[in-house]
Amino acid sequence: MRVGEQSTDPIDQVLGEVPMPAPLTPEDVRLAVRAVVVHTAEEWPTGPLCRNDGATYPCRLHRWGRRVLSAHGLNDRQIEALIRHGNPFVHVPFPFTATGQAARAVPPGVRPVVHAAGTGRPVVPPAPAPRWPRAS
Repeated sequence: MRVGEQSTDPIDQVLGEVPMPAPLTPEDVRLAVRAVVVHTAEEWPTGPLCRNDGATYPCRLHRWGRRVLSAHGLNDRQIEALIRHGNPFVHVPFPFTATGQAARAVPPGVRPVVHAAGTGRPVVPPAPAPRWPRAS
């Protein structure tokens, strides 16, 4: 069975497809990577089955993970490379761009690194003094 075909598995027919998240978040992308890597095909005499849950391949979570990663901007070749890599915790940049370079936003509470003019070396702003709990 191909990835885009309708499944004949009774569980899939009862439960249907896993819904796509409305706005994709970095957590959705991380879970999708885990879904496609963990729920990959394993050959059996009856045909390929999901390695994790024994359902007909591709199972619901594998199909969901592929849809999320496709919506995130990865093509089939890149998704297959993630599966072959075999690490369910591999990092996919968010937002994903075709060159693999994502504009990195500074997380809240972290000061950006400022480069000194002409030196090319980063100048890290001074860290605030640690706040110790008061002894009572």
